Amino acid sequence: MSEFRPGRFEILPLVIKNLMIINGLVFLAQNALGPDFGEKINEIFALHYWGSSLFKPHQLITHLFMHGSVGHLFMNMFTLWMFGSTLENIWGPKRFLIFYMVCGIGAALFYLGVLTYENTRLTHDIQAFLAHPSATNFAVLQKRYDLALDQYELGYPTTPGELNYARFFLSKYLQLNIDNAILGASGAVYGLLFAFGYLFPNNLIYLYFLFPIKAKYLIGILIIMELVLGVQNSAGDNVAHFAHLGGVLFSYILLKVWNRKNRRHFY
Repeated sequence: MSEFRPGRFEILPLVIKNLMIINGLVFLAQNALGPDFGEKINEIFALHYWGSSLFKPHQLITHLFMHGSVGHLFMNMFTLWMFGSTLENIWGPKRFLIFYMVCGIGAALFYLGVLTYENTRLTHDIQAFLAHPSATNFAVLQKRYDLALDQYELGYPTTPGELNYARFFLSKYLQLNIDNAILGASGAVYGLLFAFGYLFPNNLIYLYFLFPIKAKYLIGILIIMELVLGVQNSAGDNVAHFAHLGGVLFSYILLKVWNRKNRRHFY
């Protein structure tokens, strides 16, 4: 399980080709038909927190085919092709598609679990402030959640009018967090990254086409970075790091199950 040297290798396997086409067409629909239509598509098909009125079960699947920018789309599709091609060639299209979807949906479920914890805590803290508004309590909230006050033209409230505005601001802030959505295939792609590193840990990957590094080291570094960034939860960071880690987790579980059931023909 150290190195993969394919005999007959398809450069663009069937499932990956179709995934790239679908993602590209959806991205065009998101952006080519006007901002209002794109916003409506995001509202209906991007993944929302299950405590939001915008959440629908189909979003667990549909968000996997949506992206927020050209760079987001390119990086996911390039990584899908770069690492997924080997996996689809050895597994075949059916098993590869099952693996991809399990990792993507599993990543979404894992991330929703993290959101449940974060939004429950946020709701509790904001409701506590609304019940007892004061400059001191607001300062605690600002420090805990790193609220970008300059962005909202909001200072520390002291007068009754400022406290009322702070209450309005925090109520809207809570609703925006609850209604926030994620989109993209990154969770599924991270599942593929982990699978490649798990199955072919000693294969060399050339960073910037120049610097060789073994797959197990590169992918291990990427996973550690996602964990650190997810725990930091810095203000302005709109990347769903825990969705990436959820894709890794479900990838590991599925690989272990398949390996136990069929050791000889696992790959």
